[in-house]
Amino acid sequence: MTMGCGSGQPAVAGGSARHIPVLAPQALEFLQVRDGGVYVDGTFGAGGYARAILGAAHARVIGIDRDQTAIARGTGLVEASAGRLTLVEDKFSKLDTVAKESGFSAVDGVVLDLGVSSMQLDEAGRGFSFRLDGPLDMRMSKAGPTAADVVAAASEHDLADIIFILGEERHSRAVARAIVAARREVPIRTTGALADIVARVVRARPGDIHPATRTFQALRIFVNDELGELTAGLAAAERALKPGGRLVVVSFHSLEDRIVKNFLSERSRTPAGSRHRPEVAAAAPTFRILTRRPVVADEAEIAKNPRARSAKLRAAERTEATARPEAPLAPLGLPSLTDIVRGR
Repeated sequence: MTMGCGSGQPAVAGGSARHIPVLAPQALEFLQVRDGGVYVDGTFGAGGYARAILGAAHARVIGIDRDQTAIARGTGLVEASAGRLTLVEDKFSKLDTVAKESGFSAVDGVVLDLGVSSMQLDEAGRGFSFRLDGPLDMRMSKAGPTAADVVAAASEHDLADIIFILGEERHSRAVARAIVAARREVPIRTTGALADIVARVVRARPGDIHPATRTFQALRIFVNDELGELTAGLAAAERALKPGGRLVVVSFHSLEDRIVKNFLSERSRTPAGSRHRPEVAAAAPTFRILTRRPVVADEAEIAKNPRARSAKLRAAERTEATARPEAPLAPLGLPSLTDIVRGR
């Protein structure tokens, strides 16, 4: 979202202006962007949220993305911001460290827009989309094993679990069998090849999503460890935010939303004490929830941007309590990416 001079807010041009972030007005409202504030856009992407924050007040933004292409494309916005935007190529799970290295021991707000960006989907060479045939890659950082590596090395059982748990695909076993049978004949190296294999066993009715949608989603989440990254990123935000600072998270997947919901629920209440260790003081709540129910897009926004249909926004305000120790992601029963590629 870009605000012009007539809005009474600082106008910031530069970069990709065509990208409009989902639920942007609501995110800005919860962030309470103010002059002099420092905000972290942990998923910079096409710069939509960063541009909106810069346009809303004379604030500073630290934009983080592990995709070097996104960082490179943000150069124009950096120049237009006159020193108010800093871009860092890194994972948002390290956002507290990135903020400190940028000169800020605490920040006023953190916004996370989870999942894959429209830029990544629109580039056939990145391998995120079945709409455009390209190499079966899916890596956000362009480092480490690809989706093709997983498809080639994972057992039928592991493939079925990945696709079922992370893609919520009820035909996961049939998809896994089809993939294993196909790769015996020829390696599966392109998005088109994989989409065709899935489409032969998952039948879609008119108006349904593409048959390969859930399988592609599952592989992308697995290759990029997106759920582990989210779990660590929420803890990093807790450490980085100053008292009164705001956390806003927009998710598009039920597993992501569940992680955010559970984190904020757990961090907003005082843990029950133990009768075995009554001398241990209970940890004080570190967040105050601002959205008892997730905020969703209205029909007007969905009409303009179909991606908004599955979006859920949750927000919370940081208290003065000391950040709690980071809790690991609850086990999902999946093998590690390293184990699969090494041929466990």
